[in-house]
Amino acid sequence: MNASSPAIPPVLDVWCELQCTDCRRAQDDLRALRERYGDALEIRWRHFPLEKHKHAFAAAQAAEEAYVQGRGDTFVAAVLERAEELGRRGEELLLEVAAEVGVDPDEVATSLVDGRHLLVVDADQAEGQAIGVTGTPTYVIDGERMDGGKSQEGLRERIEEIADRLLGRARS
Repeated sequence: MNASSPAIPPVLDVWCELQCTDCRRAQDDLRALRERYGDALEIRWRHFPLEKHKHAFAAAQAAEEAYVQGRGDTFVAAVLERAEELGRRGEELLLEVAAEVGVDPDEVATSLVDGRHLLVVDADQAEGQAIGVTGTPTYVIDGERMDGGKSQEGLRERIEEIADRLLGRARS
């Protein structure tokens, strides 16, 4: 590690939900950021299920179970690709996607019944509300909040500017 690199990587918190088509579109930007920064930028998925999406809360819990099983990012991406279908099929789709991506669907079903991931989802949502998150996706890096639900236009570039500054990198 060179002297200008921080010991702890900067964090990009991304408040999203799995029934949100805007969050699906944000995945391309998040992939590009992961490719550009690797482990130098920590990207954290934060849950912010919206009341208007009746299956978003269950999807957040299922995603947490997928993370426990080591397949969270894969599960999240797969469910986001089928956000409209989630709206129609709910938990049935969550279990189907779990099986498709190598997550134990029986454990997902059990976690939805026993509520083992409720506290994580509730904590993310409460923290988001406390800092002014009102919709998804919302990005927060170095204290700056950016609302991607209105438009994704220019957000990745702004995130890169901040990340580069925090990492002591010249813009490329």
